[in-house]
Amino acid sequence: MEWAENVLLADADYVDSVAFNLTVNFERMLGRRVQPADMVQWAECVAMDGGAPLNPPEEKQTAIQVVLVHERRNTALKNFAPGNYAQELDGHAAQSRVGELVFNAVQTEDLAPKEQLLRDLLQLVCEQKGVRRLMVVCDDTMVGQLRPVLQHYDSDERRTTLLTMQPVAGGAFRHVLLGYSLMAALGISSREIEEKLK
Repeated sequence: MEWAENVLLADADYVDSVAFNLTVNFERMLGRRVQPADMVQWAECVAMDGGAPLNPPEEKQTAIQVVLVHERRNTALKNFAPGNYAQELDGHAAQSRVGELVFNAVQTEDLAPKEQLLRDLLQLVCEQKGVRRLMVVCDDTMVGQLRPVLQHYDSDERRTTLLTMQPVAGGAFRHVLLGYSLMAALGISSREIEEKLK
């Protein structure tokens, strides 16, 4: 696989479960139905969280490679649109305000757990000198396993951003809360929340 300058590596099962939890909670709070998260908008928001410039000049258009790691039994994201790995995401591309998003779905094999696959992929991406921006989305419990890889491959030439639901202290990487990009993709604005809380 040839890697792009911008790589978003995500535990897709985890992201899907967080989107579900946010949907349930905000439907109660807002008193309305929340639509499935827009996959293109979510990936675009994460890319911006990772430093990808908004509306880059035409000559600077670069791909953002979105790698979605998932369990073999999960054939689709249930809380995203598009969400089917084989039919709608893997090998497909979409234009966004940060460039072309190129989606790849990677499923687990019987012999290795998803956590190991995610760590191995992270190691592989970190070894690629051409990767300039790396965004990693993982379960909070995975941070301890991924931190040594991120620390070992820390470089002034690469901007690494970790997105989780809980704050992460320390580390030679940036941290952003995952909830913000998911709320945007679910169509939930801070203004709407503020109105409900008045």
